[in-house]
Amino acid sequence: MKKKLSIVDIATALNVSKTTISFILNGRAEEKRISTELVKTVMKYVDEVGYKPNSLAKSLRTGKSNTIGLMVEDISNPFFASIARLIEDRAYKNGYRIIYCSTDNDTKKTQDLIRMFRDRHVDGYIISPPEGIEEDIESLMKDGLPVVLFDRHLPYVDTDFVEVNNLFSTYNATRHLIEQGFKKIAFVTFTSNQTQMLDRLKGYRDAIEREGLPVTIKEIVFNQNEELIMNPLRDFIVQNKGLDAILFGTNHMGTCGLRIMQELGKRTPNDIAVISFDDYDVFELYTPPITAIAQPVDEIADNVISVLLEKLNDRSGAIKPRSVILKTNLKVRKSSIKSPKK
Repeated sequence: MKKKLSIVDIATALNVSKTTISFILNGRAEEKRISTELVKTVMKYVDEVGYKPNSLAKSLRTGKSNTIGLMVEDISNPFFASIARLIEDRAYKNGYRIIYCSTDNDTKKTQDLIRMFRDRHVDGYIISPPEGIEEDIESLMKDGLPVVLFDRHLPYVDTDFVEVNNLFSTYNATRHLIEQGFKKIAFVTFTSNQTQMLDRLKGYRDAIEREGLPVTIKEIVFNQNEELIMNPLRDFIVQNKGLDAILFGTNHMGTCGLRIMQELGKRTPNDIAVISFDDYDVFELYTPPITAIAQPVDEIADNVISVLLEKLNDRSGAIKPRSVILKTNLKVRKSSIKSPKK
């Protein structure tokens, strides 16, 4: 196996001190008053031999790795995938690379991933956090590492976060169903104590109780095995024969629900009207198209990376944590429009 070149090898070959080589490779030649001719000689040689610096060693010397750790619930989810792509593009233009991963909403896995990112000396963190990682986030911040949370936040951790107005979003969607004349409206969601899910549940409940309608809530424990989501959802729809509308708390739950309704021969909106939180390309292609609460993906990504870059560039540490709350857009399609009686 060919031996990987080191700074010492370059210094020996060119008869130059390794300190001088290090200054040149780290862009400090002008600061150290190293001649332009020597810089050209070193860079020409480096290019010829194909020298690649050790990024970890460089981060230890400079204190920066120019990488950002992005931790999302599920990178295969269209919502998180779209945001990750936009963040990656913007970060790259600003000289940063993204390392991203899925937490699966698992506390232990998230803690392990944070330790891995620490070992890689990432400069900052973007996280859609599961429950139970408050101490881990506080430890990162204590060590001067900026953290921006998105999609949800941790109520007792004072850090930057970007999310949408979840409570108003489901309140508004439920009001839309009520105004269409639906009377028995259910809210179907995953069991969760995360801030965004609690707010979505409260928005639904507030709108229903304001009209004196029956509150019908079904919470299902998330599982990677989709059958363990589908089975209780199927039972719920079968057992609640009077339902005339369902608001799904996530697009994952929404797609599962549509599959069950198709399996049971339930027509939308004639038998059961449908709205889902989070828009999805499939919803627009479905027959009839599905009404969805669309999150401003571009705006979320832009705010997340802007806040983090500002923190990374702030040497004073004087910028206080910010809470950015964005608006959603209820995209009304045929699945929530009540058909006129013949």
